[in-house]
Amino acid sequence: MKDLRISNDKNELDVPLIHSFLSTETSWAKNIPLEIFIKAIENSLCFGGYIEGQQVAFCRVITDSATFANLVDVFVIPKHRGNGYSKALMSAVLAHPQLQGLRRFTLATSDAHGLYNEYGFKPPLYPNSYMERYFPGIYTLDR
Repeated sequence: MKDLRISNDKNELDVPLIHSFLSTETSWAKNIPLEIFIKAIENSLCFGGYIEGQQVAFCRVITDSATFANLVDVFVIPKHRGNGYSKALMSAVLAHPQLQGLRRFTLATSDAHGLYNEYGFKPPLYPNSYMERYFPGIYTLDR
């Protein structure tokens, strides 16, 4: 396994790579317009994972830095999966000073429950109190 360097310096992000991956390879951000994605980056705490200067992983956290955070857009480029990079990314996220002492830290996943369980994420304690407004496919609709 090559060493993964994790940074939350937004200037290092390979925005075209991240946008291309999210807009073509994910179900949750399919066809997200670049300008919307850039706005999301500007308003989030972002983490990039790099091997020899090339970005291979990404996630961002939406937070008030006091009580709440939501982990989103987590991915490792397919050819780099299976090397523990998602675990390294999660460890960096949970160790970040801005994300300490939060009352609630949420995420949504369809296939990585095992990974997130290792970091203390569980189904909602009170699922009947959880509500959302969700618009799947919003970026594929005509605006």
